Formats: sequence, C-alpha cells, structure tokens
Amino acid sequence: MSEGRSRSFYVLSFLFGLYVLFLYGPTVTIVALSFQGPEGGMTFPMNGMSLHWFRNLGAGIGVPYVVDALLNSLKLGALVTVLTVVISLMAGLAFRRSFRGQSMLLYTAIASLILPSIIVSLGIALEFQIIDQNVKAVGDAYEVDAIQNSYQTAMGLMSSGLGAHLTWTLPFGVLIMFAIFNRFNSAYEEAARDLGASSWQTFAYVLVPIIAPSLLGVALFGFTLSWDEIARSSQAVGADNTLPLNLQGLTTTVTTPVIYALGTVTTGISFAVIIVTVSIVLLVQRRRSRHGSDAGKGLA
Repeated sequence: MSEGRSRSFYVLSFLFGLYVLFLYGPTVTIVALSFQGPEGGMTFPMNGMSLHWFRNLGAGIGVPYVVDALLNSLKLGALVTVLTVVISLMAGLAFRRSFRGQSMLLYTAIASLILPSIIVSLGIALEFQIIDQNVKAVGDAYEVDAIQNSYQTAMGLMSSGLGAHLTWTLPFGVLIMFAIFNRFNSAYEEAARDLGASSWQTFAYVLVPIIAPSLLGVALFGFTLSWDEIARSSQAVGADNTLPLNLQGLTTTVTTPVIYALGTVTTGISFAVIIVTVSIVLLVQRRRSRHGSDAGKGLA
C-alpha cells in the first residue's frame, strides 16, 4: 500500500512539475532572452548579457510608439480599476436586499463572461458606428457646423475601449462582492447604529475597513484583467492602441530581442501591481490584528 502511495505521489509531482514548467517557462525564457548583448538573437544560446535592448526600447528603436501604448494601458487600467471597485461595491450593497428582477439583473451582469470576447468587441464597435451615423445625420439635418467640420467618431480609448474592458472586469468584481456580503456579519453594522453612528459613518468606518482586503482584490482583478486584454480591445479602442495590442502587432514585424524587453517590462509591471496589492492587504490585516490585541488588553 505504501509503495502504491509513493508511486502515485511521484507521478502527481511529475505532472505538477510539467504544469508549472508549461505555465511559467515561456515567461522565464522571454525574461532571460531580453537581457542579451547587442549581438543577441531571438533564440538560445544567449549572446552576452546587457541592458542593450531595454535602452533601445526606451529610445523607441524597433518599437515605435511603445511609450504611448504603455501610457494608454496604464490610464485605461487605472480608470477600469476605480470603476470596477466602485460599481462592484454598489452592486454588492444593492443585492443585500431582495427586489423584483434581482435574478435577471444578476444574470445580465455576468452574462458577458460566457460570450466570446471577439463578438463583444465587434458588437461594441458596431454600436458606436451606429452612434456616429446618427450624430452625423443630425449634424447634416440641422447644419451643425461643429459636427459637420469637427466630429469624427465617438469611439475611443476612454469610451468604447473603457466599456469593452468593463464588460470583462465587472462580472468578476460583482461575483467577488456577492461572495463577501453573503458571509458578512451584519451585527457589526447593527452595533455601530446602536452606538449612534449614521448610515454613512457605519459604511465608512465599519463596513469598508472590514471588507478592505476584498476591495483590494477586486482592484487587482480589475487592473490585471484590463492590463493584458486583447480580444475585447481589438475592435473597440479606436485609433489608440493599448500595449497588448501593440505587442501583438510587433510579433510579426520586430525581429530583435527588443520585443522580449517589452514583454519583460509588461510582466514586471504586472508583478509590481500584485506585490503592492498583496503588501497593502497584509498591512491592513496586521493593523487590524494589532488594534484587536490592543482592544483586548484594554478590556483586560
């Protein structure tokens, strides 16, 4: 029996090792190749070690407009993060009470998770084309100079692109908040109200601090999902590319390790966001446990 267990353990360990290698191997390979010397190529063996390709990336050599695409992704990701947290929190609060049409609204909110991303992107692009046609028709019908001479399209990074990303991030945020509020102990709020706290004070000083780690988790989901989104961005962001779209286009034109340097930078930003978020969560939990122990000592 012990021999059978031992054999199963080694088999499962081997399979898990293959899984980890398949999951992280490409990232490790790209990071390693990005540090090649000036004569480095696209594959192993590496030719020297340097920051040459990162300097080229910063100068825009071989990767034009990469800084603009990076800033576009950061701005869009930041706005998506804020809206995802706020809307998810509001939805979680709203669904704490039953109301007519609750189930239908829930299914509608999370339905985009099962829709093909490219179809969502095409649908959003089509909607904004219809908006553009109607706006231009109004401008021609009423001879509005501002529309006839200046209006191009309502599609853009912070309009159609923002909506496309929210169709992906909001369902995750909403589901997380539903899970949190389903096990949230409302006795804390009742105690605060019994002590004279208003609804706003109860929300700001009791509820939000308790669910703060979960809100940070929703924020992390919002940013990371927006940061690397391609399919829903492909038809909906207009003329301004995000960094993933720029990187996807460069895979067929750039033939130097500078593209690996770009991949390393984007990966580094993702890990930096994760580390900062986890650090904040740990700090909040440490402060909470410290305050709890201080309160216990005071009662003792």
